[in-house]
Amino acid sequence: MDLLRLVAFDPEDLSVISAHLQDSLLQVGDIAYLPKERRFAIQVRRYDWEAATPQRRLTCMHFENVTGVRVRGIDRSNPDAVLNLLAIAFEEKDAPSGTATLIFADGGAIQVDLECIEMQMKDTGPVWAAESRPSHEDQLQTAERP
Repeated sequence: MDLLRLVAFDPEDLSVISAHLQDSLLQVGDIAYLPKERRFAIQVRRYDWEAATPQRRLTCMHFENVTGVRVRGIDRSNPDAVLNLLAIAFEEKDAPSGTATLIFADGGAIQVDLECIEMQMKDTGPVWAAESRPSHEDQLQTAERP
């Protein structure tokens, strides 16, 4: 498969990118907020759901027009800590502005306040075999319990 490159300008576009980034792994040190440039960026090891065999790809993504960033449940003092990105959600505030929320396993989240959605995701190079296919069995079992 060729390198994937996607752009989001609305919530529907963002949901497509979220699906491609599901189960991406990243280190806390791979997160950057650049307030002067009004940009928020991360580098991830994206699980390639479309590949015939389990593999990961180095991928970068960034939001433009960022007005603020808030972090919850992530220890920013440990740059080597590994996070598992589950999804990116968007809540519109005063169209076209809103908040994109990066939701991580174990309850962590990053909220990115946006003037408008302008986000890019791009595979940047190396591909390697993944140790296993991500599974959400534990989360499904927990959700099914009364």
